[in-house]
Order: sequence, then C-alpha cells, then structure tokens
Amino acid sequence: MIAESGRPPQAAPAVTRPIEAILFDMGGTLRRNLKRAESARVEVVRRLLDRLGSADPAPEFTRLLETREAAYEAWAHQNLTELGEVDLWTRWMLPDWPAEKIGPLAMDLNIIWREAIATRHVFPETRETILGLHRRGYRLALVSNTTSSVDSPGTLEREGIAACFEAVVLSCVVGKRKPGPDILLEAARRLGLRPGRCAYVGDRPEWDVVAARLADFSLTIILRNPLRPLPPSLPPSQTPDFFIDSLTELLDLFPPRNGKRA
Repeated sequence: MIAESGRPPQAAPAVTRPIEAILFDMGGTLRRNLKRAESARVEVVRRLLDRLGSADPAPEFTRLLETREAAYEAWAHQNLTELGEVDLWTRWMLPDWPAEKIGPLAMDLNIIWREAIATRHVFPETRETILGLHRRGYRLALVSNTTSSVDSPGTLEREGIAACFEAVVLSCVVGKRKPGPDILLEAARRLGLRPGRCAYVGDRPEWDVVAARLADFSLTIILRNPLRPLPPSLPPSQTPDFFIDSLTELLDLFPPRNGKRA
C-alpha cells in the first residue's frame, strides 16, 4: 500500500505529472546496509593492515579510521563535496602516510574499509522492480552519495540490471553530493531531460527529498526504513510526495508508458 505524505490526494504521477525517468539512490533504497559489530569490523581491518604492510594493532587502527571518517563526513556534508578514493585516503584517512604509497593502494583500501563498516544486501524485490519499470518504458538512472566509484556499478552488474540504467552518477566521481542538487541535475543532463520530467526515489528525506526539490524534480518518493524510523512529522522541504514500504509499490505508482505492457 502506498501512503501519501500528508499532501492533498492526487492522481498517479504518470497521469498528472508526465514522468519519463525514475532515478534511484543506492544504499537504503536498492539495498540495505547493516553496520558490522566492532569485533567483526576489527577482523576486516586486519586485512587492510596486511595490505599496508603494517604491524599496527587492529583495534586502535580501526578506531583511528572511524574518527577520521567521521571528520571527513562532517566536512563533506558541510561543503556538499565528495572526494575520490585517492584524495580521500591521502588527505583524510591516512594523511600521515606517504601519499606515494597510499595513492596506488587507495582503491583497494577503500573497498576493504567499506566492507569493514557494513555488510550490503540488495533487497529481494530490487531486480523485479527495476526490470518491471524498465519494461514499462521508464528511463532509469542511479544517483548516489558514495565514497566508492566501483561498488554501485558492480552491484548493478551482479544483479543483472546494469543495462536498465542509462546513467550512473556517483558523488565521488562528480565531486558533488546530496543534499545539494548538482548531482541530480547532472543525471538529468546525461539523460537529456528537463528535471521536471524526473522522479527520485530515496530513503533519507533530509538528503533525497531536499536535493530533488532543489533540482526541481517533479516527484519525490521515500522508501521507509524500519531500522531508521522517520520522525512523526517532517518539514515541508523534506516531505516527499509518497512514502512506500517496499520497492514493488513503485509498480503500482508508475503505470506503463507509451503503450508498453506491464
């Protein structure tokens, strides 16, 4: 069942708002990220230390990286900026190590660190929903805040849905991040569409709805996360047009376009 956000009732967007493209966030939207327990995180960090050839104690090194990542996240959010793997690791995560050593390792270090932070599980309904929307004639794109240039594209490939996405726009590649609108506007530009012909599906109102509204997207949809309940009320700038509890509800919300079959 689709629950509306408290706005006046309205017809399906394909009727009142001619949507051509549906853009998706990744974490929390197409898959769930679950933080690892501290002990499990430390075990993964041992692999990172091996890659560095370091004998530093893994628990202390883990806490060091956690502190530095938190500082980077605060800076990136404040400046609506995202760094690529090399700059992230040479400037923020391991600035006390020689850049000429860390730079060539940055991609591998980032992959291992992200594995240490959380496990990532694609929702069972993701593939069915993406294929269904693609068959219905919607153009699809992925737009995500991320420190990895390879993780999201690899996930789409493994799920067999990469061909459904005409554009993959990642904050660490374009250098901008939500809640700024630039990353969404870049995706619309790559699709050759006016923002008003686009809808955005995410899970964080404070990032996803705000960014889509600033980009003048026509429709915003939030997938509720039972592990991170939303407050009872949201400010207008964060209130989506629709809340959903499962991605499959998008197949109710978006009927076939241009004579396509469901």
